[in-house]
Amino acid sequence: MQNLTVLELQNLKCLINIQDVNYQKLMNYSDYAVDPQIKQTFNKAAQDSLNSKQKLIEFLN
Repeated sequence: MQNLTVLELQNLKCLINIQDVNYQKLMNYSDYAVDPQIKQTFNKAAQDSLNSKQKLIEFLN
C-alpha cells in the first residue's frame, strides 16, 4: 500500500462506497427493465462501476 494521508484514505473509501452503491442501483434498474437494450445498458454500466470499485480497492492492498 502506498503511503496515503488520512484524507486520501477517507476519500478513497468514499469513492469505493459510491461505486458500490452505483453498482447496486444499476443492477436493480436492470432487474426492472423490460427492454433488452436498456437492460443490457444497465448491466454494462453496473459492470463498469464494479470494475472501478475493484481498481480503487487495489490502492488499499
